[in-house]
Amino acid sequence: MSTDHSITVLGIDLSNNWLDAHILPDGRSWHVSTDPKALAKWVSQLPQGIDLVVMEATGGLQNLPAALLAKANLPVAIVNPKQVKDFAKALGQRAKTDEIDAKTIALFGLKLRPSPRPIPSEAQRLLSQLLARRGQLSQNRVAELNRLKRAEVKSIRRNIEAHVQWLEKQMAKIDNEIDEQVLNSPMWLANEKLLTSVPGVGKITARVLLGHLPELGQLPRRQLASLVGVAPFPRDSGRWRGKRFIQAGRARVRASLYMAALTASRFNPVLSDFYSRLIDKGKSKKVALTAVMRRLLTILNAIIRNQQPWRQPLITP
Repeated sequence: MSTDHSITVLGIDLSNNWLDAHILPDGRSWHVSTDPKALAKWVSQLPQGIDLVVMEATGGLQNLPAALLAKANLPVAIVNPKQVKDFAKALGQRAKTDEIDAKTIALFGLKLRPSPRPIPSEAQRLLSQLLARRGQLSQNRVAELNRLKRAEVKSIRRNIEAHVQWLEKQMAKIDNEIDEQVLNSPMWLANEKLLTSVPGVGKITARVLLGHLPELGQLPRRQLASLVGVAPFPRDSGRWRGKRFIQAGRARVRASLYMAALTASRFNPVLSDFYSRLIDKGKSKKVALTAVMRRLLTILNAIIRNQQPWRQPLITP
């Protein structure tokens, strides 16, 4: 494979207990324990002159190495695993080991130059983890309530009801911790107030955005829509025009944005009108609601960027 020697890229493949890393163009490789002390020592001994570090988003495994690399003033790009997988397919790369994956990630970085983004602070990561746990508890509660509807045996009903009560108590504890995190951050508190000024956006949605979308207010609207997974991708060929579709992105943000869009499509004067006009043009409810999600995200991005609350005459799309 030919490589571009103009920059030096470190590619990292992550697993639970180990990471494999490969640097291009010089070809050095490492196999390192993900124990915090071992990682810190490895980062401190990395060669000088690394222009970009690339790793995949892997369910939180990337957080510690990314934080240590950022602390060492190395620019880190965390990319969608599907992009790397598609890149490997395009190369005809069929063999798969951790070492090969690290080389592929490094080559992906060398060829495509993904943009590094600021690494979330410790407080940001804590808020994100609290929100993720709350989401898990909420999903379990919904599942148990659905089971309760079907349960016929009295003892099983009591068992499910007891579990639902326990889940609600745990959610209340998490909510208190999240409250404490937000109240201790003047910036988060101010941004939460700005976000909830938009009709349809409640406290939970605002906090999901604060915790899982720190790029809000910092990126152009199209780039942000792609990051969240609400940007439509075309499927056209010649004169044929296929349906647009959305994919990938941050699932937790998208799910919360969906619930906010449902409410906004009814009660937000601007977005309800936008939704109605799309339906009148023959768009399906699903397509119209996705468009509302995208428009709502654009509005929220502008509000945080400009630090100005919702004002209908000024923000009308």
